[in-house]
Amino acid sequence: MQRNAAPTKPAEGSTKHDFTDINFRGNLPRETMTEVEEQKTEMDESQVIRIRGWRINRVIAVTHLNIFLYATCFWIQNGTLPYLSKKLGVDPVMFGYLQTTFAIVQLAGGPLFGRFGDLFGGRAAMTLAFLSATLSYFILGMSTSVPILFLSRLPSLFMHAMQGGQMIVTDIGDASQRADALGKLGMSYGVGMVIGPLIGGILTKTLGEQFAAFIASAGSMLSVALVLLFVPRHTKKAEIQTDTSGKSIFNVEKILQLIMGPGAMFLLLVRLASGVPIGVFQSMFQVVALNTFKLAPDQNGYLMSYIGITTMIVQGIGLGVITKKFSENNILKWSTFILVWAYLLLSFVTNVSELCLVCLPLVVGLTTQNVIISSSLTRTVADADTGAMLGLNMAVNSLVRSVSPTIGGYMLENVGFSSFGYLGFFTNTIVTLILFWKFRSQSPSV
Repeated sequence: MQRNAAPTKPAEGSTKHDFTDINFRGNLPRETMTEVEEQKTEMDESQVIRIRGWRINRVIAVTHLNIFLYATCFWIQNGTLPYLSKKLGVDPVMFGYLQTTFAIVQLAGGPLFGRFGDLFGGRAAMTLAFLSATLSYFILGMSTSVPILFLSRLPSLFMHAMQGGQMIVTDIGDASQRADALGKLGMSYGVGMVIGPLIGGILTKTLGEQFAAFIASAGSMLSVALVLLFVPRHTKKAEIQTDTSGKSIFNVEKILQLIMGPGAMFLLLVRLASGVPIGVFQSMFQVVALNTFKLAPDQNGYLMSYIGITTMIVQGIGLGVITKKFSENNILKWSTFILVWAYLLLSFVTNVSELCLVCLPLVVGLTTQNVIISSSLTRTVADADTGAMLGLNMAVNSLVRSVSPTIGGYMLENVGFSSFGYLGFFTNTIVTLILFWKFRSQSPSV
């Protein structure tokens, strides 16, 4: 790894020491960049909501609401999927193929969606994302055979609402508080992750899998209306809005340029290496819950809600505290260190109670690592290209999910559930050693 990808030493008295210390945004002097970023954080008073002294940007508030709805609807249908699949005769291996199909489709769409958002604006991007979700869930509700079940995964090509939300808060928010802003957006997702499985489990148990999928589809259509009513055509500031004439979302040269930018490749590789173990675990989680721990749909919903609450607390409260006290590089390496031991504990889990205990450090490490990497990646490019970089970040996740179900299905059938923990322990140990070596000159308190 090239040393020029490492962060420079912060100025005297600075509390930040991360990838953003390098001026990746062109040839503007640092003083000019500071002035520009200060101007960009000023709220248009017409877009401000005042609630008991609090000033909230209307677009960001609506974006949080939409991310909550997106998460709720996604986890409603995600909780019904394994039970509907089993009803249609899908075995664990075939279910792995189904998950792989979803991941490959999202892998293809992630970078394109990010580029689409940079060129055509936040409203168009979010509308496209929620229309894709509406269609995907509707076809799932209509599924009466395995081919239709697979067909329901295809509209998810542009179902990247979370990525679209990250684009909007990145465009509108203060660059110095980006990690915290992304974390709070994740908190809204976490609220939906708590409520979604509960609703999905109850609906599946009382009214059936198809009905639950139709409810998810209707909720996504509601988000389309909210986007069209409240999200402006462009969320990027006027001075950096992209001219769409003569440009294409299929710009491979541009995407390669972003990947090879200083610091970007290293962060993407860390994301990839750390993502494989959790991708394997997540891809088989519903199967493990159903076959290994014998959970009913409503019990599975309760477990997912517990994970959602933990995620919500870490992203909404924890990240805001630690990002003010520690550099992003130090947060990244210590969160990965936590994952090493969380995965080792996972390999010894034998019941649901133990699983709940192990999920606590696992969620803390994963959530923190994901937000910090996302925040750092957006700072390796100009503001006009943050959507495309978030798309590449999402593409790494999709790449992991595309291979994870096949690997997970094989490991679960031939080695057992404990192998998931050992895989995570091994890969995150390597990543942790690399991070501690790369950032060895930094003290934990800066």
